[in-house]
Amino acid sequence: MATKPYELTEAEWDIIQVVWERQPCAAPAVQEELAARKQWTYSTVKTLMDRMVAKGLLTTERLRNLILYRAAIRRDEAQRGELLRTVKRAFGGAFTPMMQFMLESDALSPEELEELQTMVLKKRRQNKTRAKG
Repeated sequence: MATKPYELTEAEWDIIQVVWERQPCAAPAVQEELAARKQWTYSTVKTLMDRMVAKGLLTTERLRNLILYRAAIRRDEAQRGELLRTVKRAFGGAFTPMMQFMLESDALSPEELEELQTMVLKKRRQNKTRAKG
């Protein structure tokens, strides 16, 4: 069953990647982790994280005076949403032109091409099996 596609902003991506690695974690730990590449203050990070809770991207639990955050979505769910958003914006929602672009751009190694071919053949076999059953 398909899950709801999640669309994260660039800032939300930055935060949720830290949360996935450190969860459960507090906002100061996230701000500290991001301090090297972002000049965000604690209040910026805390505001973003609270908004992510409201959007259903993070959950919280209180441990005395400390609020701990956990990801409410899996990495693959976020990646799926990002891919669907990109395909929608760049290719009008069509996957075939996206794949054609990828193949023509020479961005794929021979190993990646082989892997993709194996995945396509496997998916075709699965679809045939479902159609028979």
